[in-house]
Amino acid sequence: MFNLSSSNKYYLYLTPTDMRKSFDGLSGFVHNFVDRSPIQGEVFAFINKRRDKIKLLHWQGGGFVVYYKRLEEGTFELPEYDVSDGWLTMNYTEMVMVIDGLSIKNTLKRKRYQQNI
Repeated sequence: MFNLSSSNKYYLYLTPTDMRKSFDGLSGFVHNFVDRSPIQGEVFAFINKRRDKIKLLHWQGGGFVVYYKRLEEGTFELPEYDVSDGWLTMNYTEMVMVIDGLSIKNTLKRKRYQQNI
């Protein structure tokens, strides 16, 4: 079963990525250049230069799952960021908004209770 939820941490790589990379290429990239283990259950998102393709890499139940979306028209709108940071940490709601094509620049998030774990 595919399982992405608000309990996962999401990281968007800010430099355009070659979309020919698959499981091994993306996981190797995360391990070598980000100095994180890709098998901890976090979700790593990669976007191409034209911003019309996105891949999500997720370790789940003993193996990798790659989610891939290609837009037939339009582009993914990304939040404002500093390229020198390398990665942008996002929450589930922000990731879904990017993938669904909703503007995240003009949204106002209301305060909600979050349990400290």
